[in-house]
Amino acid sequence: MGVDKEEISKTIIELEKSFNERWSAGDSTGYLDAFADEVSYFDPILENILVGRDEVIAWINSIYSDPHIVCSEYLNPQVHVSDEGDFAVLAYNLHTFVLDENGKEKQLRAWNASHGYQLIDGQWRIVHSNWAFSQTVTEKIAS
Repeated sequence: MGVDKEEISKTIIELEKSFNERWSAGDSTGYLDAFADEVSYFDPILENILVGRDEVIAWINSIYSDPHIVCSEYLNPQVHVSDEGDFAVLAYNLHTFVLDENGKEKQLRAWNASHGYQLIDGQWRIVHSNWAFSQTVTEKIAS
């Protein structure tokens, strides 16, 4: 019996969406609970990589506040699954929306996200997380 990469891909995308929905509603614990002990983490306001679950959770707890996100768009999800079916990399674009002062939706952020998931003791855990703003420069550069 072979690895069902399509089913694993669906599972990873569903997990990610569930973590994001909790985050958007003011509950950061979906992501925090999913981090593996040896997780590595980047975000656009960090100068250096964070390594280790405790360090990443402390960082996120220090900056997190309920973002009041009312809508999210998950765009271009790509999942690459290992032949063994125990490791997957998810990459996607995320657009988040909040309500403006008139109660209309406006875009809060546009993200590029990538996460490495590993099957550990029967559960998918995030072993690497990278968040980047979709547009940080105004010209094409390679270095």
